[in-house]
Amino acid sequence: MTVMNDSIFIGTSNRGFAQQAQEELRRLLGQSVKFEWLAPGEVFVFTSEFERSDTIGRILAQEPVFLRHMQPVDATQPWNGTFDHAIHYIHEMLVAAGASVKQMNVAVQARKAEGEALASLSLPSVRSSVEEILATVFEANPVSRDADLILSLYFTEAKLYFGLSRPQDNLSDWSGGAIRFRKEEGQVSRAKFKLLEAEQAFGLDLSQYRSALDIGAAPGGWTSLLLERGLRVTAVDPAKLDATLLRHPQLTFFQKKADEVSFAANAFDLLVCDMSWSHRQMAKLVRGLLGALQPGGTAVITVKLMHKKAFQTIREVVSDLAPELELQQAKQLFHNREELTLFLMKQV
Repeated sequence: MTVMNDSIFIGTSNRGFAQQAQEELRRLLGQSVKFEWLAPGEVFVFTSEFERSDTIGRILAQEPVFLRHMQPVDATQPWNGTFDHAIHYIHEMLVAAGASVKQMNVAVQARKAEGEALASLSLPSVRSSVEEILATVFEANPVSRDADLILSLYFTEAKLYFGLSRPQDNLSDWSGGAIRFRKEEGQVSRAKFKLLEAEQAFGLDLSQYRSALDIGAAPGGWTSLLLERGLRVTAVDPAKLDATLLRHPQLTFFQKKADEVSFAANAFDLLVCDMSWSHRQMAKLVRGLLGALQPGGTAVITVKLMHKKAFQTIREVVSDLAPELELQQAKQLFHNREELTLFLMKQV
């Protein structure tokens, strides 16, 4: 077992956006940061010249847009690919961690690289065995959510990576930052998951808003969530909303283009937009309706990333919406694909 003295982490982005995540890390940690691929375009090891706590602090202070998740690497161990070999070394690593896990609420998160060599490795079985060790040997309490510590395991064909960290130091307390929501019976669309994740990522409570404008609402995934949260919703889209929503007493639907409607000043305290349009066209439509958003109101907008010019796209949208809207946070969420989500507020 090799115990790490350097500040080494595993970083994860959405597939195809790891290079953008690495560029953000260079800006935060300096050009000396080093990278090694684990899953090209998605998962990588990065080594910082700063101490671990300093590295985490620099990243959390300006949370990256494209780095979805990070986990520290406290130790690595070559292994032969067998389940028993893995459990043996994980037990050794836990012994080395000692008192830090004793009587703590610990979430075990295990991931593996792709490939036939790892196809037979059952991650649920790994988690179950490690949770048993935590409970019986260390008197720890294995949990899924609300952990004191996260035990992160990442398997490649040749090496096992091991790390212990506080959930807040991982950017996300979900394994690899992959937030999973349960699909509900009768759910209008999976787009609902994007707004659910945005609510968590940006620290919002949608139920605290009163009246929302949903631009490009069809078929109604975001509208349905806002209605569930108790808001009055005005939805705008030339396409049809799901029929199950049209009977809702809190819904007003305009089957029109966004540039064909107008609303009273300050009519809404929340504006949301999840449109499959180019980012400049979307920004133009949103800007045309900003008079209806109250000063201090919130906007949550997805931005399509055209031709992978990610940073330029963000700059252009933020510029197009300024000065009325001020960016609070941009994040490529797990449920985003060739897009990212912006959280903005209207200036008072």
